[in-house]
Amino acid sequence: AEFSLKGGNKSLKSILETMINFVVVLVLCLELANSFAPHSFIVRKPVYQLYATTLSSTQAEFSLKGYLSRLTPLIEDRLKECLSHQDTPETTKITEAMYYSLLAGGKRVRPVAACLAYDYIKGSPPVDASVEQLKEHYRDVLSLGVSIEMIHTMSLIHDDLPAMDDDDYRRGRLTCHKVYGEDVAILAGDSLLSSSFEYLVREGKGTVEPLRLLEVLERLSASVGNLGLAGGQVMDLECEGKPSKEVTLDDLRWIHKHKTGALLNIAVAGGAILGGADSSTVADLEVYADKIGLAFQVADDILDCTATSEELGKTAGKDEAVDKATYVRLMGLDGARDEARRLRDEAIETLGEGGEGLSALADFIVSRGN
Repeated sequence: AEFSLKGGNKSLKSILETMINFVVVLVLCLELANSFAPHSFIVRKPVYQLYATTLSSTQAEFSLKGYLSRLTPLIEDRLKECLSHQDTPETTKITEAMYYSLLAGGKRVRPVAACLAYDYIKGSPPVDASVEQLKEHYRDVLSLGVSIEMIHTMSLIHDDLPAMDDDDYRRGRLTCHKVYGEDVAILAGDSLLSSSFEYLVREGKGTVEPLRLLEVLERLSASVGNLGLAGGQVMDLECEGKPSKEVTLDDLRWIHKHKTGALLNIAVAGGAILGGADSSTVADLEVYADKIGLAFQVADDILDCTATSEELGKTAGKDEAVDKATYVRLMGLDGARDEARRLRDEAIETLGEGGEGLSALADFIVSRGN
């Protein structure tokens, strides 16, 4: 059959070829425009992938904001009850100090990362899942998330002490040692550390395959030691005040792969292990975790010299004041921004099908405002 058009008669074949060529050009133009679009909480896929998704699936693009609105209340509820069995008349003061810092707010990036990695392996619950269904789905991985958050809180309490960063404010209010004294703050941090392991084992017994629980516990323990946040913190202190020429980017990357990245690594790897991932998949996800761990610290260094104390909830400009080795100091502000974007993009490239949630997290880590 032929169609009669304004320009004369054209065969159906010719018309279809013209239409296809037009669509190809349109897609390429839209893809080019999309590459210049700013990042947000919604994962931006290439245009051709968006078309493919529309044709092959009704699944909407992942929204980190929507995910957090469902998950964060579950995290907070678990944090509020995690020390309840330790609260006796004799332990009131130390338990209060532990809760003071543990429930001070924050982004809860590490528990969220664990849950996203768990979903990456096991699959996400339905969007319309009830609260009870969500609690059941995330039961075991939230135990890991809460344990990691205890360790993270310990590190913040100790990091704020006069012997280390000597900070008076954290998350918009006085630090633990300014409220309870240095002695109680040190002990509260110690107790949070030991409680994290107790909590993970107590909650996981009977519900998690023993060998998987043991592997997660081993990794969690290692994340705090010489090849974890403690070792990273010591090297960070050693580099403080050194001239820039004596601190290399490799030094800085080692510091923050361990000081900052270790807990993100166990969050992602541990979430995947609890979800049933094999060793090869876990290894791939560890590469992703190392990238976002470094990106997190680069973003922190940038915020320290671009955001206000009110926005950060802690003292801004502290890194420069104590001559700390940072990415901004070694690379300049623009160089640090490029480095954060590079790490984010490389992290996302490691993910396979179903990685929209982890991609959105990587984007958030770089684009956050505090």
